[in-house]
Amino acid sequence: MSVSNSKLTVDYKLFLPSVIIIVALCIPLALYEQQALTLMNSIFEGLVGNLGWMYIWYPILITVCALYFSFSRYGNVVLGDPSTKPRFSNFQYLAIIISMGIGSTIMRTAVVQWASVASDPPFGLTPFSDEALMWGNSFSMYLWGFQNFALFAMTAPAMGYVLYVRKKPMMRVSEITRCVFGDRFTDGMGGRILDITFLIAIVAGSATFLGLGTPMVTTVVAKLLDVERNFQLSFIVTLTWCMLFMFTVYLGMEKGIQKLSSFNMYLAAVFGILVLILGPTVFIMNYFTDTIGFLFSNYLTLSFQTESLTDGAATHIYRYSVFWWAYVATWSLLHGVFAAKISEGRTVREVLMAYILASPALAWVATGLMGGLGVSRYLNGEVPLMEIMQSGGGEVVAAAEVIASLPFAGIMLVVFGLLTMVFFGTTLNSTTFAIAAYASTRDMTKEDPDRNSRIIWALLIAVLALVLMRVGGLVPLEVTSGLLGFPIMIVQFITVYAAKKMMDEDRAWIHNVRPVDWKTGTTEALPAAESV
Repeated sequence: MSVSNSKLTVDYKLFLPSVIIIVALCIPLALYEQQALTLMNSIFEGLVGNLGWMYIWYPILITVCALYFSFSRYGNVVLGDPSTKPRFSNFQYLAIIISMGIGSTIMRTAVVQWASVASDPPFGLTPFSDEALMWGNSFSMYLWGFQNFALFAMTAPAMGYVLYVRKKPMMRVSEITRCVFGDRFTDGMGGRILDITFLIAIVAGSATFLGLGTPMVTTVVAKLLDVERNFQLSFIVTLTWCMLFMFTVYLGMEKGIQKLSSFNMYLAAVFGILVLILGPTVFIMNYFTDTIGFLFSNYLTLSFQTESLTDGAATHIYRYSVFWWAYVATWSLLHGVFAAKISEGRTVREVLMAYILASPALAWVATGLMGGLGVSRYLNGEVPLMEIMQSGGGEVVAAAEVIASLPFAGIMLVVFGLLTMVFFGTTLNSTTFAIAAYASTRDMTKEDPDRNSRIIWALLIAVLALVLMRVGGLVPLEVTSGLLGFPIMIVQFITVYAAKKMMDEDRAWIHNVRPVDWKTGTTEALPAAESV
């Protein structure tokens, strides 16, 4: 893959309108945060009350589509030349998609998110009862389960097919819809609006992600150095992230994102083993086992829960589920773009199963280990979790206190902070790679996005996040990115239909499958399979 990076290649007809609209949206959000938050929360409450069922069905239907594509004739379709070998080894590939898919968010949610459910449990349970605690950690695992990663992956078949089979040079959602809406829509104003909307959604989501991830590392650094957690420290942390990102950009995809992602997996394994050894080992393993059993016993309940018979306000599980799926929707197309770009030579089945099986497995292990540690510290009274969270410290401070309760607290906080930073660095790197590819004028079938474009996008996202952190505008932007999920999820269903339509038109399950001995270069074709 060519990685010539000497020239800036940006589609300014896409870039400039997107940036102008983002800035125009952020100014009132920042200046009138409380009023904006009140307005958007009222809109979101209306969505929860009237369209919450739609957000609940959305991940379920996408997961069904992913399973259908994986285990039907479409699963054998290769994204690219059938004789082409994948760009990355299986471990490298999994490390890249897991590092991007999970990111630093799980370093916060895995430790203490269970507390929000346990304090407001479903079905009239007593807060912080044994069953409420089981619902808490099971719900955290559910959010990082099959549906979450199916949403991340399900745009990749269409995008990868357009890019590597039909050889369309531009990685645009509008290009996917060409087979559905025709040339006039794709090449006209409709396609342009679709691409700009998508770019705004993912940039807003990326800035929110950076703004919400920074406090985790900032809190750890502040605790280690015994200094105040303030904006100046957040600025330094963000600057460090950007420097790490620029270094990996300079190294390129193979030596940058791939190497950093692989290191991330090794570091995560070391940290998990240390938590298990230094923490309450027996309790963590028992609670992890109980949580897995409870999760599978109640997976359908969590997936279809709308609290239709609940008298009064919705519980945390339902409200957060609606918000989570709306928020994940804003990331789904971004993941699809990135997954398609790195999946040349892989089958549709390999791409989807890597996301749906490997990513949840790691996320559940992380949630089981760190959630078990958090629950243990709460039950033993070693860390006043609820007092910290209710006094304004929030989840990030509570998570840092839980890690600091381990033996060799300083070392564990350093490893925890480093892992969070590396997780975030890989996510930011992959995100800007996908955004730059999306907004590039290069032929993405042959080249990667140029380094300068990726650096510019990273700086824009970092500046946006810093400004909003400074003025307190992240909460409105978080809600905004969630609201943007509504049109995005409609677009994602269109991309699923487009993938099937293109493969049917080309009879790809016959003409674009691997030769029998593709690894050795033999070109004998597989027998045609007409049935689903």
